[in-house]
Parts: sequence; structure tokens; C-alpha cells
Amino acid sequence: MLTEFITKKLNSAKYKILEDGTYFGEIPSIKGVWANSKNLEGCREELREVLEDWVLLNVKSGEKIRGLNIGISLKKVPQYA
Repeated sequence: MLTEFITKKLNSAKYKILEDGTYFGEIPSIKGVWANSKNLEGCREELREVLEDWVLLNVKSGEKIRGLNIGISLKKVPQYA
């Protein structure tokens, strides 16, 4: 389910070449998830990493992610001696 979500979002990514010759990629449906690299493949890989980090941060903070229902929490669990 997580792999499907990431693949779906990456398939919706938009890429363009900037004036300086670098590549810019973003996932329009997720504000702030973007990447920039010297080549297209590097941009795709960086965008994947940014998206994965975005997912982890949202899960950790307890935010619901539209289109993803993974049912886990990364919040700290109290430890007992």
C-alpha cells in the first residue's frame, strides 16, 4: 500500500528544465514536495526521497494522508523498567 501510494504520486510528478540547465520536479498535489538536480534521473531520485520523508513526517505527527491508510503510528511508546 505504501509502495503503491509513492508510485502513484511519482507518476503524477511534473518535471521541467530550468534556465540554468538543471531539472526541477514537483508533485502538484502535495505542497512543498519538490526536487532539483543536474539531470532528470537525479531529480527523480531526489523527488522520491523527499516524498518518502514527507510521508514519514506526516505519519509521525499523526497527520492523515489522503489516499494512504497504513494504520501505524511512529509516536514514542513509554518504556517500562
